[in-house]
Amino acid sequence: MNTVDIAAVLSFLAAEDYTIAREVLQRGVATLFFIAFLSAWNQFPALLGERGLTPAPRFIALTTSDQAPSLFRWKHFTYTDRRLRIVCGVGMLAAVTVVIGLPQAGPAWTTIPVFGLMWWLYFSISSIGQRFYGFGWESLLLESGFLVGFLGSHEVAPSLLMIVFLRWFVVRVEFGAGMIKMRGDSSWRDLSAMDYHHQTQPMPGPFSRRAHLMPGWVHRSETLGSHVVQLIAPWLLFLPQPIASFAAVAIIITQLALVVTGNYAWLNWATILLAFAGISDSFLAWIVGGPWPGWGWPVSSGAEVADASASTAVVGSSDFPLWWAILIAVFVVWQCVLNAPALRNLFSPGQLMNASFNRWGLGNAYGAFGSMTESRDEIIIEGTLDPDATMTEGDWRPYVFKGKPGDVHRRSPSVAPYHLRLDWLMWFAALGDYRQSWFSRLIERIGSGDAQIRTQLGPDPFDGQAPALIRVRIFTYRYATGTERRQAREEGQPRPWWVRSNPRTMVEPTDLRDG
Repeated sequence: MNTVDIAAVLSFLAAEDYTIAREVLQRGVATLFFIAFLSAWNQFPALLGERGLTPAPRFIALTTSDQAPSLFRWKHFTYTDRRLRIVCGVGMLAAVTVVIGLPQAGPAWTTIPVFGLMWWLYFSISSIGQRFYGFGWESLLLESGFLVGFLGSHEVAPSLLMIVFLRWFVVRVEFGAGMIKMRGDSSWRDLSAMDYHHQTQPMPGPFSRRAHLMPGWVHRSETLGSHVVQLIAPWLLFLPQPIASFAAVAIIITQLALVVTGNYAWLNWATILLAFAGISDSFLAWIVGGPWPGWGWPVSSGAEVADASASTAVVGSSDFPLWWAILIAVFVVWQCVLNAPALRNLFSPGQLMNASFNRWGLGNAYGAFGSMTESRDEIIIEGTLDPDATMTEGDWRPYVFKGKPGDVHRRSPSVAPYHLRLDWLMWFAALGDYRQSWFSRLIERIGSGDAQIRTQLGPDPFDGQAPALIRVRIFTYRYATGTERRQAREEGQPRPWWVRSNPRTMVEPTDLRDG
């Protein structure tokens, strides 16, 4: 191949119309890493630390590096809560450098080690996180972070191969979730799933009640729209522009609807960021009516990308060196090999959800809500200072969680993309996970007045004092109707957000104080 041919190939591989997408992906994923490390800083010691509900040191001792690779297996860096926070601090610092653009200002390769560092540090935490880290958005963030570093710095244009591969990532996430729904629950097939979802989802938000009380035809439209976007739109990302950009926008809009109506940690935000791989600079310039301020290649007439050699924009150079093209090609081929099991899984009748096919968690299967819960149960933990209280009498006060429903008058908060891990697991506990060891230890710690576990809860009803007795009940919850709220207001009563019924006893009044 002569020099002219090589230049033509390199020009083709340089996706010069996706510099804004690169900025959104790299800075956005770094922001999510920051939130993930902050969440671990605040919650890991109490839930999984040296005195946690399921201590990580014990888990490390009972498993191998093949089962759960982690920095904390290194003999000079064995797990302590202090070292966990050192890892989180370094991870947050690395994330901040990307958000403000420091690695992007260096040579082409400088983004790779920075994202690689964040990936390895968070992987080291997640791999020993056990049940508290058993969520699909952990692997989604890790895989996203591993990939977007290979979009390179501002010294080179984004690689077309990486842009296309990230679109395939969107297919795995969205199409995989759509197929899980279609295969998993008849309510998705008969379009009734959204009749329940807003009320029964793990962590409702402030607008979930309003969404639930919408007419039935709205819920049918939501379900049908979800199928169209998840099953069709991802494949349109591989078509020419502007079709790919419109498909990406459709995915982003549906994900924003989920952001508004629920709390799914950073799942929706990560999907939104990945969808930006389908949006060109030219499309954004057409939307805003001119060049995107400070980012991207100069655009004329709101549609055409200008000659890159004339660019004076903050982002980008038209250089796309041969060594960089070879590096990216090798990387993408390797990733395609790792993705082969995920591809087979998408079209398998026994499709797996949120599964990893290798020890490093790359090339995963994704999906959510393959089965729909039609009623909502909530576990309520209560204590009293009266040692003579009975199950039916006494001054029983509930322990309040930061996010999960409890007080029927409290409006559900908006907490995402932050992740309240204990609150999420309490939803699973109400479905049957209360049989797991973490739940019994939680009851023991609350009953003994443990100060560390109280940091994971809302205001303490006893100001740090251990209750004389503790009990656990479970109720069925539903949203209060507009009529019920108006009636309460007319009667001078606080307006309910929830209505609860059918109380059942899980734990009889018990003294769990030390000694």
